[in-house]
Amino acid sequence: MLKKNLLYSLILLFFAGTIFAQKDVDVNTPGAGNPILPGWFADPTIKKFGDIYYIYATTDNEMLASGAPTVWYSKDFKNWYNYIMEIPSFSAKVITNFWAPDIIEGDDGKYYLYFGNCEIGCNIYGYVSDSPVGPWKKLSDQDVPVISNGYPRENFPSLDAQFFKDTDGKIYGYWGTWVHYNGGYAVGELNKKNMSGMMNSANIPLAQTPAPFEAAYMMKKGSKYILMYSGASCHDETYNVRYSYSNSPYGPFTPGKNNPILSTNENQTVHGPGHHSVLQEKDDYYIVYHKHDYPMTRGGLARQVCIDKMIFENDSTIKTVVPSNKGIEDLVKSEVPENIAFKAKTTASSFYHLKSTQYDYQYQPSYATDDNNATMWKAADNTTPQDLIVDLGSEKKIKRIMTQFEFASYYYQYKLEYSLNGKNWNLYSDKSKNRTAGSPMIDDNDVTARYIKLTVLATEKTGLYAAVWNIKIYSSLFDLPLKLKNTASKIVPAVKSTKKLLVDLDAGKISDLNAISNKGSIGGIFTKSGDISLEKSEGIKAFHFKNGAFTLNKSVPKSLAWNGSYTVAAWVKNPEIANEGEIIVSWCDRTEFGLANSYNALAYNSGSYGAGVHLDGHFDMKFNKIPEANKWHYIVLTFDGVVEKIYVDSILDNSQNMLLSSAIDKAKIIIGASDIGENFSGFIASLRMYDYALNQEDLLQLMKQTQPKKE
Repeated sequence: MLKKNLLYSLILLFFAGTIFAQKDVDVNTPGAGNPILPGWFADPTIKKFGDIYYIYATTDNEMLASGAPTVWYSKDFKNWYNYIMEIPSFSAKVITNFWAPDIIEGDDGKYYLYFGNCEIGCNIYGYVSDSPVGPWKKLSDQDVPVISNGYPRENFPSLDAQFFKDTDGKIYGYWGTWVHYNGGYAVGELNKKNMSGMMNSANIPLAQTPAPFEAAYMMKKGSKYILMYSGASCHDETYNVRYSYSNSPYGPFTPGKNNPILSTNENQTVHGPGHHSVLQEKDDYYIVYHKHDYPMTRGGLARQVCIDKMIFENDSTIKTVVPSNKGIEDLVKSEVPENIAFKAKTTASSFYHLKSTQYDYQYQPSYATDDNNATMWKAADNTTPQDLIVDLGSEKKIKRIMTQFEFASYYYQYKLEYSLNGKNWNLYSDKSKNRTAGSPMIDDNDVTARYIKLTVLATEKTGLYAAVWNIKIYSSLFDLPLKLKNTASKIVPAVKSTKKLLVDLDAGKISDLNAISNKGSIGGIFTKSGDISLEKSEGIKAFHFKNGAFTLNKSVPKSLAWNGSYTVAAWVKNPEIANEGEIIVSWCDRTEFGLANSYNALAYNSGSYGAGVHLDGHFDMKFNKIPEANKWHYIVLTFDGVVEKIYVDSILDNSQNMLLSSAIDKAKIIIGASDIGENFSGFIASLRMYDYALNQEDLLQLMKQTQPKKE
């Protein structure tokens, strides 16, 4: 009887242990394994060449994912290193889109890299190198695409190409995006003579891949061809991974019986997972995909790479993947020594507390030492200097510090100091003139200390925060997988906010409309075009815009470039609220890039961009409650580098997390219209613009100070 009870106990312990092992962890748990990369990256392709893992991905969270072409590499699948690859540009245009990369090793031992690009049509271009990390050469000196737009069917967008080498040596390509209204994915055979150009291409009927969107991925299991793909919308929680299978690379394909196999989890900590690739390690399969950040950036622009186990029930059936924050068990034993900063106590000069209509979240200093790529320390605003202090608890030998800043492909200027008592500081590493990007930034020395202080002094891009995913400290040195170093940037550090009133236009102080002086700090003259008059409305002197605009003859300040903060505050009255147009003020140029988040303007309409304009409905911000027509309102749009907010009569109406990537080089500040018209038709009594974000208390005071008086 005792033996029987003991057996039952052991069985219960086994199942309890199994359940416990499968239980996920909270998204903020120190040491959580997902995301696997510290940064904003999407559309991952994972490969293993030799004993090194590589992840090629779209660099995300800027101007519609138009970041540098980077690769991450690791030997232990824990410690990842980022490298900005040298990719030659087009002859006719400098390219900035490196979307959804894929790479294959040719029979000749060379590596072939493929990217999607939409700057000269939506095409797939190819490159070749002797190394998985480049330098790369174009497959065509004439910039002929490997897969051109409109192939194999007219108007078909050639993006999201993934290549698959079959067991007979043939290489097939699968591509297409927005396929739910473009007639289905495409398939073709790659010409192996030059590794460029497709043969025998055809479209796969929509019925064979139900509910598709983009990101086809082919793999083989036994004798079955598994065509995986992403469905629904990449901009929200509906994004998912699905699959169909066939006996042939061309199909016909039969939809999997349990689609989708990867979706947003119940508590939405894994939000919008999709656009994946698959890693096979012996008989085990792992799905590598991206998910949205938390708190979520509007439109799903800030994505991160994750990995989870993928299990086949049989050769044609994939079990439902359980997406996790925990990640997977160790694939390889790491030779990297202990990170002595893990869970160390931290303090900072400040930290950002996100308060909006959607979120209440703190980017705490402790997140810099939690070895978790879902969390980061971020300073309270995007001013510098800002500092972070790590307390190791006792004196320890320090030989290496590795810092993972928020943006891997832009440089940060900083210094590292060490101290025994937290009061007297000595220099550990001086990167105050640094112009080389990297993640991690590696600083070696040989000191004994208890405290380490990181001070961020400047950034490459305007509006970037002092922000750190992880800072790791080691008592001994160790070998790196590859000896690579990024090329130093020629770009000078970003212009910082002047913290000033830039534009000050007040109808109450104007008598002549032909040459209006800007009373703000940047000065200049407003030139009138079209139909504008000075009138009184309800006794308030105002500019009456019928079909006209004021354009300032000064360049848009550099402090408003890229992710620069701002406040625009205006007293306005709109007699009739249209569904579109009605731009109160704009200060970006959509013709330079024409991409979402490269353009900013304040609007007063009832449409999806009624408040904040960013060129795309997925990123625009509307009024939750449209200000009542034919009444005076105080309308304010602010952006602090993290959150965009719209206030009506000093009350917060709507907000959204953003990173703007504003294009201002050829832009003008225009009041009453945009760069292409979209004229405001109503009254503006005054308008002010600042290069920093005013808080709600400041705005209430400003509203009282600037409220127009009846004459």
